[in-house]
Amino acid sequence: MNHETTPIRDASVLGIPKMLILGLQHMFAMFGATILVPILVNGYFEGEGLSIQVTLICAGIGTLFFHICSKLRVPAFLGSSFAFLGGFSTIASLDTGIFKDMTMGEKLPYACGGIVVAGLLYLILALVIKLVGIRKVMRFLPPVVTGPIIICIGLSLAPSAVTNASTNWLLALIALSVIIVFNIWGKGMFRIIPILLGVVISYAAALIMNACGLTNPDGTAILNFSNVAAASVVGLPPFEFCKFDLTAILVMAPIALATMMEHIGDMSAISATVGENFIENPGLHRTLIGDGLATSFSAIVGGPANTTYGENTGVLELSKVYDPKVIRLAAIYAIILSFLPKFSEIISSLPSAIIGGVSFMLYGMISAIGVRNVVENHVDFTKSRNLIIAAVILVSGLGFSSGLTFTVGTTSITLTGLAIAAIAGILLNAILPGKDYTFGEDPSADANRGLDMNPIPRKKKN
Repeated sequence: MNHETTPIRDASVLGIPKMLILGLQHMFAMFGATILVPILVNGYFEGEGLSIQVTLICAGIGTLFFHICSKLRVPAFLGSSFAFLGGFSTIASLDTGIFKDMTMGEKLPYACGGIVVAGLLYLILALVIKLVGIRKVMRFLPPVVTGPIIICIGLSLAPSAVTNASTNWLLALIALSVIIVFNIWGKGMFRIIPILLGVVISYAAALIMNACGLTNPDGTAILNFSNVAAASVVGLPPFEFCKFDLTAILVMAPIALATMMEHIGDMSAISATVGENFIENPGLHRTLIGDGLATSFSAIVGGPANTTYGENTGVLELSKVYDPKVIRLAAIYAIILSFLPKFSEIISSLPSAIIGGVSFMLYGMISAIGVRNVVENHVDFTKSRNLIIAAVILVSGLGFSSGLTFTVGTTSITLTGLAIAAIAGILLNAILPGKDYTFGEDPSADANRGLDMNPIPRKKKN
């Protein structure tokens, strides 16, 4: 039996109804993690933090803006970034200077102001890339660096998948099993929407279990509709404009070092998945501008930082539908939901166990793409330099689960594990002798993805 699926790069051949369903699948994939950020931030700010409605509209508009900046070519969705959670927590705990007598709700706009500056730092890196050329920049990011980083992106998310799934393993297994069954044995349209089917069928199972009086193993209700009842049907997102303070900027802005490295890794992963060189065309400078401006716009109106979402990269790998129009449909859905508080709360009632079951597949797919990057480039691990680079990246990316916090003056700054891994890998690759890969040496080999997808033929010595 042939289980291979031919990639679909123009979803219009499937018809509008199927495109709408595919967009819905991407919306479900990003939804859980995107709304989790404001939920966590609200905990830091004692219930006076970010709005889910504002978060959704900023994710949708930010995604559309990113697509415009990237010439409508890159199938990426921009959801809420987890990298800035440490910064939000730090600002919530500030009790000196202007923050001394502030309520939590009054501190939040200053945190958003710091994110605005962080987003603008993307433009500086984009300018550097534009001036010196993408090829010179990408020489510092060979497959021995990007492959392990992509692996770390998926594996660093793995604990959250297990944590969510452990709230109700039965529901998680139902979601995971449905995805596997339809991805392997599904026919036609059913085969390219396994994530959506996994969510819908497992949610139906949750409704039945809840109606029968069953509970989660810890005794909590499988479904909780209290917020649904309290929410209005239609309502404007509660925008709140940011404010600026140097202390908050110094807390938030340096985090951009981490998110910019993650952006490069995500662009590499998407390029590898789709088989197109998005790093070079439309160009990393364009995707950085799109991501940075989307982040700044979101923070200006009281939303979280945006970032390209690995969950949706996993959907691309599973569905084999690579058309960016489908992602833009998901963005439009997110915008519409931001004006429908009640419907947003219905989707928010999705049990975390189902999100965990879906994440088992999505996060694993991301790591598998990194493995594929290393294997198909024939990275030579008999060389000590390559082993050292990969080892340091993997240990840094997975070992610094809580990041690395250090103090500059009176300001505490946290770098995420992925940022540490990326910085360490890039530095080691630049310092250690014996490079066996040069970006741009073989354009035909580099063309399939941003950081090369195929092995480079070794030149025979005369």
